[in-house]
Parts: sequence; structure tokens; C-alpha cells
Amino acid sequence: MNTDIAEGKWKQLKGAAQEKWGDITDDEWDRVAGKREQFIGLMQEKHGKGREEAEKAFEEMCETDA
Repeated sequence: MNTDIAEGKWKQLKGAAQEKWGDITDDEWDRVAGKREQFIGLMQEKHGKGREEAEKAFEEMCETDA
């Protein structure tokens, strides 16, 4: 999914993301707001994921709503 689409559908995607990664705060999700690079950084910081794993998590999150 294109980052522009993720940003446009963020309110829908955010709910699914919060269910999967409940330890991330609302403020952190609002800061990400569907932006791929910010999401990847957050996953690396909060969950110790490598870049490839964080990129895959973003793509999977976006695909679940498609």
C-alpha cells in the first residue's frame, strides 16, 4: 500500500494497529499518522524490530484493511 493511501485511511488502520500493538500510546499513533518511516521507527524503538521486519509489519497492517 502506498503511504498516501495509508495516511488517508489512518483512522481505520489505527484501530487495527492499536489492537495488535496495545502498548503504543494514542499520542505515538497520532504522531505516526500513517507515515511509513515514522511507523518503522516506532516499531524499531518500541518492539526492537529490525527495519525489514518493521517494513513488513507496516505492509501487513495496511493490507488487512484493503
